Amino acid sequence: MAVTPRFQDDPDVSRYLPIADHGLIGDLRSVALVGTNGTIDWYCCPSFDSPSVFASILDADRGGSFELTATVPSRSKQFYFPDTNVLITRFYTEDGVGEVQDFMPVTGDSHEAERHRLIRRVLCARGTVPFRVHVAPRFHYGIAPHSMRLFTGSAVFECAGFALALSSTVALERDGDDVSADFKLSEGESAVFALDQLGEDVAPRGCQSAEAEREFAATVAYWRKWLSQSRYRGRWREMVHRSALTLKLLTYAPTGAIVAAATTSLPEQLGGERNWDYRYVWMRDAAFCAYALLRLGFTSEAEAFGNFLTTHITPNDDSAESGPVQIMYGIDGRSDLAEVELTHFEGYHGSAPVRIGNAAAGQLQLDIYGALIDSVYLYDKWAKPISSEQWDKVCRLVNWVCAHWDQPDEGVWETRGERKPFLYSRLMCWVAIERAIRLANRRGLPADHRHWRQCRDAIYRRIMDRGWSERRQAFVQYEGGDVLDASVLMMPLAKFIAPTDPKWLSTLDALGEELVSDSLVYRYDPLASPDGLAGDEGTFSICSFWYVEALARAGRVDEARLAFEKMLTYANHLGLFAEEIGRTGEQQGNFPQAFTHLSLISAAFNLDRALG
Repeated sequence: MAVTPRFQDDPDVSRYLPIADHGLIGDLRSVALVGTNGTIDWYCCPSFDSPSVFASILDADRGGSFELTATVPSRSKQFYFPDTNVLITRFYTEDGVGEVQDFMPVTGDSHEAERHRLIRRVLCARGTVPFRVHVAPRFHYGIAPHSMRLFTGSAVFECAGFALALSSTVALERDGDDVSADFKLSEGESAVFALDQLGEDVAPRGCQSAEAEREFAATVAYWRKWLSQSRYRGRWREMVHRSALTLKLLTYAPTGAIVAAATTSLPEQLGGERNWDYRYVWMRDAAFCAYALLRLGFTSEAEAFGNFLTTHITPNDDSAESGPVQIMYGIDGRSDLAEVELTHFEGYHGSAPVRIGNAAAGQLQLDIYGALIDSVYLYDKWAKPISSEQWDKVCRLVNWVCAHWDQPDEGVWETRGERKPFLYSRLMCWVAIERAIRLANRRGLPADHRHWRQCRDAIYRRIMDRGWSERRQAFVQYEGGDVLDASVLMMPLAKFIAPTDPKWLSTLDALGEELVSDSLVYRYDPLASPDGLAGDEGTFSICSFWYVEALARAGRVDEARLAFEKMLTYANHLGLFAEEIGRTGEQQGNFPQAFTHLSLISAAFNLDRALG
């Protein structure tokens, strides 16, 4: 795969790398972003939504980082060890070639999982290479002070009952309450740094070269064994499998939760206010993820997400303003995700505010019920039958949808303006009822068939009547409006309308003329449909892949393939995507984004089928 070289003496690179110049590692509990300069500039411990330890991607001065780089002018390149989530960063210098192998061992449910070990293994492949390491944690989003105790071969960083231990095979030096070291490696030599969380059952433990090598081999074996379950044998195997590996990294093993993205507050526009915390479980995103992985043959992730819903989600009273199910939860199922601004952080490239928590948790978004019940339907069809208890919960949700589908809501794009009767919300309410009817019929399960069918048909008539604009000759964003919205691309994907229906083909043409730019798709025009937020945004990558699918299903296969191939050129050097693509092709928004990768899988799958 193509890579973009970065020079370490570039001053812009030294402060804030482009979002795309990062790779992701993780242990199914948390993740870390590793830049092409060798710096870990984002890491939360012990879980995705814990306070940060390293967050220099959000504030280069206050966030904290784990730097590990060549100390002479160099070029760097990154790649993943084949078929794994082990990341390799190589440094090319005048006198030699060195590399850093970054990974987090996946240790199951043992006590060792509480160590949350992050290993950085440095090797010299050719010649000699001088390196420098500088470890500067900044606990609790850079707010809480820490102390450091230095020992022979290790250091312990402590902060208010939380402790991290750094073990090193090279001598460390004190740098205030941080540590650093300069060392040179010759061909065949290596050094190891391991960062562990300490606790009652987790004592400090070194990590010598032999142990690091064993951990490396075990981590490689884990990821390759997991990926071997994939049934995908299509044209875009490398990109599809990288997307699957990325979605797996975004799963939280203890509960089966799937987070929307690895980060918080990476901006949708530099200097804008559209900066959100995505380290939570969006019902919609997680259900779509489970579907994408299920389609590839990964049934255990769909089952684990189902268990998360059954075990950790306590439905609201049906009279709750946000509905019986919130649109998002914490990875442990908690519902309180109060939104707070971290005013001491300047934000990525000065893009404040930096937020933790997400106030959208209290919104009404009716579409989530369609995503959830569709995923249940597909799991029952492709994996194993759902239980009677699960069916009872499905019936409760369907009955609620039947009673509330015609309410205005905030919609799939989580607008912070007034509620509207969004077409996409109506569409996915139709999906919720229609899939439940299918499931009941196939399994012979008890259901209020007559009432469900009446509601399903009423939604269909409502969309066809009020969601269609004669003036635009297209389906539009909300009832009675004229604004186009890329979310309607889901209409044929959800099997609501035939992909060659004249009304749909007219809509597809209208979207192509107004919202598509060189295969990239904008969600909507915020000037034509104010969303309660200032500023612009880039093209929305899930919509671009939805567009590919819609073209393919409409029989415009050559256009679909070209649009898909163009979209792949916007991936970063590792095949990762953020939420959006900017005007000059840069990645924008939180990174990597589950929504983008699951839609890539779906588009590739359906395009393969269309191409035959």
